[in-house]
Amino acid sequence: MQEYSYASDKEINKSLLKDVLGMPKWWLAAFGSLLLVWLTGMGAYGWELNQGMGVTGVNRPVYWGFYITNFVFWIGISHAGIMVSAILRLTQAEWRRPVTRAAEVLTLFSLIAALTNIAFHVGRPWRLYWIGPYDFSRGLWPNIRSPFVWDPSAVGTYLIGSTLFVFIALIPDLAAARDRATGFPRKIYAVLSLGFRGTPRQWKLQAVAGILLSALVLPVFVSVHSIVSWDFAVSIGVEGWHSTIFAPYFIIGAIHSGVSAVAMLMAIMVWLWKWDKYITPDHFDAIGRLLIIVATTWFFFFALEWIFALYTLESAEIALREWQIFRNPMGPMFLVFMLTSYFIPVPAWLFKKVRRSPMGMFITTILVNIGMWLERFLIIVPGLQRRSPLEFDWGSYAPSIVEILLVTSTFAFVGMGILLFAKVFPLVPIFDMKEGVRLRDEIQVGRKTVPATIRE
Repeated sequence: MQEYSYASDKEINKSLLKDVLGMPKWWLAAFGSLLLVWLTGMGAYGWELNQGMGVTGVNRPVYWGFYITNFVFWIGISHAGIMVSAILRLTQAEWRRPVTRAAEVLTLFSLIAALTNIAFHVGRPWRLYWIGPYDFSRGLWPNIRSPFVWDPSAVGTYLIGSTLFVFIALIPDLAAARDRATGFPRKIYAVLSLGFRGTPRQWKLQAVAGILLSALVLPVFVSVHSIVSWDFAVSIGVEGWHSTIFAPYFIIGAIHSGVSAVAMLMAIMVWLWKWDKYITPDHFDAIGRLLIIVATTWFFFFALEWIFALYTLESAEIALREWQIFRNPMGPMFLVFMLTSYFIPVPAWLFKKVRRSPMGMFITTILVNIGMWLERFLIIVPGLQRRSPLEFDWGSYAPSIVEILLVTSTFAFVGMGILLFAKVFPLVPIFDMKEGVRLRDEIQVGRKTVPATIRE
């Protein structure tokens, strides 16, 4: 077994606060590039607001296109924080410690990116107040049976819970930054740290709050993607959408893409911030093993959904599956989706060298998220193209440059958000790392004794 030695508290503070209190050389260039992409997308959105939805590719019968595909994709990515942080916190998985905050921050900005896709899609964003009760003197309420009411309720609750989750875990680190900052930043950190001084009572309250939020946010975690799946399942007259397996299928697919995004972010953290002392090959190995289980569970539900569709021998379902596999451009997309989401990454993860390699995990997890984005597209568009039983009423869909720019801008927005957060707050939780050092030199996982989290 390898020998592991730990950094002192002072060294942990210095290394994890270095880029918060200073400025990495590469940061401005990376942030500026992402900002340029995002501003280009916002320019396209301004053009869409001025010209109307006609500048997009959506039309009868395909009313949902890239925007809703991207909405479902980012909702899936947002499950990363709950899976890696909340669930692993409750199960006391020690390897979670260096990546919990990165996963939570990814959740936060992914949810915001998902909600912006709804604003892109509705065409009249100034009327978004229709989703909530308004004008109490007239007693008007929205239609609570509509998915457009369910989605904002679930996603809004998830966003509030995730924000609280990030902030509660951040308080001790804000106090550490406060004690080392100077000038105006010190005043800001002093306000945000809420007078945290590290007394036993404060530590107890902070730990209890974290556990309670972990438990309370789990039902929201299940409800959010279940409700997103019901957007499809309750629609009338769309082939391939009326499946009772959609809710668990969407949830496990979200976990698959979300945990893959966390593994990809871990590799970026090692390369950009040089945190290989905190995020070691053992952590990549652990998340790789978790991904094998999650991906195989997802593939089981995927196969089950197809079995349910074909077992009934309904001609419409069989024709839709044939359309998805053999018609251009859906057929090549389906092949790429299957290869990238399961048949390339999972066999690769079975090899220890791939699991313990940041580059190997980065490449395979990017492939997973390419595949999972295509999966959302293949769920939405083919069914809508054949929505009418009359063949002359079938339609096609091709995204416009406006849609492509806006979808690209959401990826730039999430990247900008993570970079900005890492510049202002520690992206690796300082107190969590110190706690891991204090608890034990080695941890018990099942019947095996493995090294703890930090390695010189």
